[in-house]
Amino acid sequence: MTKFVLEVTMDDGPVAADPAGELQRILRYWGGNLRHYPLQPGDTSVVCDSEYREVGRWSVEGQEG
Repeated sequence: MTKFVLEVTMDDGPVAADPAGELQRILRYWGGNLRHYPLQPGDTSVVCDSEYREVGRWSVEGQEG
């Protein structure tokens, strides 16, 4: 099974202040940016909030190869 996983910490900063707005921004950004990745198991990147602080990451999990 291959899964796309997006994890965002929502404890402080812009994500805590405006969870819906920040998550919408993150999803819009990555929705457009994912075309630059093959989306194979092992692919991953950090996720930043609107202040460019790392708040999580996305990854493709599963059997490589």
